[in-house]
Amino acid sequence: MSTSADPLATLAALPGVTESVNAVRTAVDRVYGHRVMRRRSNEVTSEAALRGARGSAALAGADWALEEVRRRTDFGAEGDPRTVGAALRLTAEAGQLLSIWRQSPLRVLARLHLVAAGGAEGDERIGRPRQSGEPVDEPLIGSDLPLPDADEVAGRLDGLARLLLAGSEAPALVTAAVVHGELLALRPFVSRNGLVARAAERIVLVGSGLDPKSICPAEVGYAELGAAPYMAALEGYASGTPEGMAVWIAHCGRAVELGARESTAVCEALQRGAA
Repeated sequence: MSTSADPLATLAALPGVTESVNAVRTAVDRVYGHRVMRRRSNEVTSEAALRGARGSAALAGADWALEEVRRRTDFGAEGDPRTVGAALRLTAEAGQLLSIWRQSPLRVLARLHLVAAGGAEGDERIGRPRQSGEPVDEPLIGSDLPLPDADEVAGRLDGLARLLLAGSEAPALVTAAVVHGELLALRPFVSRNGLVARAAERIVLVGSGLDPKSICPAEVGYAELGAAPYMAALEGYASGTPEGMAVWIAHCGRAVELGARESTAVCEALQRGAA
């Protein structure tokens, strides 16, 4: 990233990023302007949360149908049920952490990991950045990206927190994409980093005012676009090149657009009395 006073604003000026930002704003404005949002926004928010959690879990390897997620109540079993349960808990928790995020992003990340790893009481690795020698369980990424060592993780997390606390003139999409990409590239926790990264992105999008009612679930878009393009875009972010960063931001923007489209469809269904 740039060493300028506002590196996020520098990223916002990269070729193609303005177009992504504008497309996201148009998509978000469209769903917020739907007539259903005037009287049934809470229902749209609830449905977006469920669909977003399903999408995030799918990227983490638990690709359940939406109706399966809707009807299940037991998420304690190992494997896919625990992954889906973690995604659902994170979606519910994220909305409660906005005020803390503005004061201490690292504290929120620790809390998100605790929530994601529910049922792992007594494991000292939970809720703190990994230490030297601790392995990372992140199946989607695996060995596709080099894993930064613990010292680099600590330094870059501190840098990310300072960047967020300093504030920026950059659009919310750019900030959210950097938070998401940095957490995925670092994999700061021993597990569930993807789920945590996508929840943190959601906090930024909501807290920035771009999506205050949390009705544009980018997680839906990432799942729809697929794991392979997601990883290809992440590799662009990890490269640190302007071109790679622009590709990642554009991918994140497209995911938000698709999330907004999903909630527009929910609004249409509610209007018809079909949901």
